[in-house]
Parts: sequence; structure tokens; C-alpha cells
Amino acid sequence: MDFRNIPKLRIGDLEAKIPIIQGGMGVGISLSGLASAVANEGGIGVISATGIGMLEPDFNSNFKGANEKALRREIRKAREMTTGIVGVNLMVALTDYYDLLQISVDEGMDMVFLGAGLPLNIPETLLTSGLRKAAVKVVPIVSSARTTKLIFQYWGNHYNQVPDAVVVEGPLAGGHLGFKKEQINNPDHSLEKILPEVISVIKPYEQNFNKSIPVIAAGGVYTGADIYKFIQLGAQGVQMATRFVATHECDVSIKFKEAYVNCKKEDLTIIDSPVGLPGRAIKNRFLEDVSSGIKRPFKCPWQCLKTCDFMSSPYCICAALTNAKKGQLEKGFAFAGANAYRIDTIISVEKLIETLLMEYENAVVTAATLKH
Repeated sequence: MDFRNIPKLRIGDLEAKIPIIQGGMGVGISLSGLASAVANEGGIGVISATGIGMLEPDFNSNFKGANEKALRREIRKAREMTTGIVGVNLMVALTDYYDLLQISVDEGMDMVFLGAGLPLNIPETLLTSGLRKAAVKVVPIVSSARTTKLIFQYWGNHYNQVPDAVVVEGPLAGGHLGFKKEQINNPDHSLEKILPEVISVIKPYEQNFNKSIPVIAAGGVYTGADIYKFIQLGAQGVQMATRFVATHECDVSIKFKEAYVNCKKEDLTIIDSPVGLPGRAIKNRFLEDVSSGIKRPFKCPWQCLKTCDFMSSPYCICAALTNAKKGQLEKGFAFAGANAYRIDTIISVEKLIETLLMEYENAVVTAATLKH
């Protein structure tokens, strides 16, 4: 594959041949199969630790143990399938966040992506003997310059170090969003607007700590032309999730993938998640029932997310997303990014990367032509 015009993505001493990170998609969407396929094509593959134990037979009776067992297994499987770069995506809001973070370090992951909350209090044991001493790169996921500054100030003041890179996620992403509902369609909160603001916050820290801190653009990145656009705006790479769902290697049922292929623009909707955040999903009968007030009673074996008010929730989001992963969409729903409706076929990861690189090359040629 031709990597001539597209830049490499360097995070610390790690270098990806192409500046594409496959976004972590929780509750079994991105596991070892997808992550290793992306890594094999020169990108950075990501396993999501969120709800990873839901498919284990003892999940309801041993939530913590099931998650730990499943995460170790998926990391080891990925390592068997690729020598490329693989990371783990962790939600800070997870009840067992610190345990899963430690496992990611113990298993020698290349990097950890920390989202859905402010990763301020990094355990000293990880900082001194694990996370920073090991080769693991730490990459927070942020949605504003303000949160970026909070993280970098806190880390600089308390640990005398800063993260290795930052993912800036805009409001066109799928799943849970780090924005208020009224901000989602506000141009002041678009990725094009917040990306340069985050870059300007990070610049002084690059100088003070004498290190390059790449900024990764995410949320609504769909084509190679999009990749080119955000790199021109100052990003060193992009994170893409929605685009990778409709691939043969994605660790999800064919019915889930077909929900992406068959959805229309008007099917993509913003929902109120039980965890207290807005989220973007594909409309279906399940979500219609929820919005019409039909309660779906459930038992919560373990409060997997600190922010989930399970006592008043109409349904268990972890169970709903697990059902969807299995293809039981009548008992759940699929999260998706704003561009999911543009997907019309299921292809291989190799073919997808090839398409993105070709689109990037075309964007380079178009830009050069316009200059002359």
C-alpha cells in the first residue's frame, strides 16, 4: 500500500505508518479482531474495555472478574494476531476503571485512551512503577480546550509530567458525547473550532516538558479528504470509529453491521442515556418504546458506571448494547456517528484503509491544483 503523501503518526517512541486510530467502541464492538486488523494495516487498533465482560457466562455473578478475564484474553489474542500498535480504550466513569487500567499496563499495551471523565487522579503506583515507567502511552480523550487545560495543569502540578497525546472528540461522534444537548449543533463546539483551541493549550506544555504531544481529531471523520482537512488544521492524526463498524473484521454481529448499512440520515438521533449523557444512536423500535415511556424493568447486578442512576433508569444500557452486539436489536440499539448513513456496504479493513488513502491522495492533488 502506498503511504507516500500521508504522514506517519508518532506518539513518543511509537510510530504508526498511517495517522489513523480506530476508535474504541464499547460492549464488544471493538475487540481483538478489529484492533489487530487495523494494526496490521499500519494504523492503531483499539480494544474497548467498556462492558467487555458482558459476554462471559459469570458476568452477572462476578462482574469485576468477568471484565478482567475478558480484557486479558482480548489483549493476548490481539498480540497473537499482530505485531502492530494496539491500545485499550477505558471509560474513567467505569466502576472498575483502575483495575482495568492496571491490567492494560500489566499486559503491555502500547497505549491507553482515557475518556468519559477527567483522568486526573492517576494512581501513584502506576505512575512510579507501572504506567510511566512502562512503555504505555497515555492519551486522554477531551471535548474542549478547557478540559484539556484542566488535565495538563493537574498532571503537571501533581506528577511533573503530561500525557503523551490527546484525542479531541467533536459532537458528530457516535455513542456518549461530552457535550450538552444544546452544544451538539452549535458551530462554536464543532471539531473544526475546538481542534485549534486544544492545540494552542498544549503548545506551552510541549515546550515546558520538551516533548511532542500529538493532537488527534475525532468525531465525524469519515473520508480521506476529512483526514487531509484535519491534518491541515494542525492535527497529527485522526480517530475513526463508525467507519470501522461495517467491516468484516469488526467484532459484532452481521445484524448490527446491517443496521449501519440500512440506516438513513433521519434515523440518527440524540438520546438521553441512563448514564447521564446525551448519545447518538440509530432509531429503532426499542428506542421508540423508551421515548414513549415504556419501562423495561431490570436488575442491576453491579453498577458498572459510576454515573448510572439505575434505580430510575428505564433500561440497562449495558444489557441493551450487549443485545445489539449479538444482533438482538429488538432488545437494544446501536450507537453510531453522524455519518453512519453514508455507509452502504460491508468491506474488509484492508479495503477501507486503501479507500481512505486513495481519498487522501486525491485531496492532496486537489489542494495542489487549487494553489496553482
